[in-house]
Amino acid sequence: MTYCCAIKTHAGMVFLSDSRTNAGVDSISTYRKMLIYERPGDRFMVMLSAGNLSIAQSVREILQNESVRDSETGDPITIWNARSMFEAARVLGAAVRHINRRDGEALRESGLEFNVSLIFGGQIKGEAMRLFLVYSAGNFIEATAETPYFQIGESKYGKPVLDRVITPETPLQEAAKCALVSMDSTLKSNLSVGLPLDLVVYEVDRLESDRVVCIGHDNPYFRMLHDTWGQRLRQVFDSLEDPQWNGGHTDMPLRVDSSAHPPIKKITTPDERLI
Repeated sequence: MTYCCAIKTHAGMVFLSDSRTNAGVDSISTYRKMLIYERPGDRFMVMLSAGNLSIAQSVREILQNESVRDSETGDPITIWNARSMFEAARVLGAAVRHINRRDGEALRESGLEFNVSLIFGGQIKGEAMRLFLVYSAGNFIEATAETPYFQIGESKYGKPVLDRVITPETPLQEAAKCALVSMDSTLKSNLSVGLPLDLVVYEVDRLESDRVVCIGHDNPYFRMLHDTWGQRLRQVFDSLEDPQWNGGHTDMPLRVDSSAHPPIKKITTPDERLI
């Protein structure tokens, strides 16, 4: 499996992916899940992938040459001449459908689903930043102010911290920190996600980025974040009061006698039945 996330704030965008791919406990490999498309001064785009590795690699390969037709002129549109991120996302969706037409039936005959999910985001000169989640059918949705981030792969472990921290107003460096904490939580709970990590931080309207890093086991910042996050979580947990029942010395008892929320009935004899 894998875990990838992307965050869009007013200040910029953050993209983060792991690099572990496994087909069983004794078959673990490292493959990069991130690809950057950059033409400085004109466009900056990032694609993250999860799902079937062969499908994701095929999409990457064909995306360079895939196109869709302009609805008005009929001219071919590629990711390199698309006038908007929406048009570029359409090209990516077309590439996914192309691979499905080519390989989908053979995969299903082998007992495999056509399974791929992609995060695609960035900025093209003349428009605002945009972030999309592309599904296996080639259709996609766009991030909004209410949901300013996307995740693919093993997303459940890293989601809580994103939900609690990320808003469109989050500073870019804090968004990068939050993405790394989200990844650290996933690494802690799921062995199918692993280092090294690829991180890109993009500043709005720059149309290029020099904040690109591969994070391995020896990265001092990520080691600090991993150790400190675990310690601070434990400190916060220890600072919370233990649950107290009615009669305890607290103004916040766990059990509150209330007719609106009566406790579940206990069976005290073999003849009793639940009502």
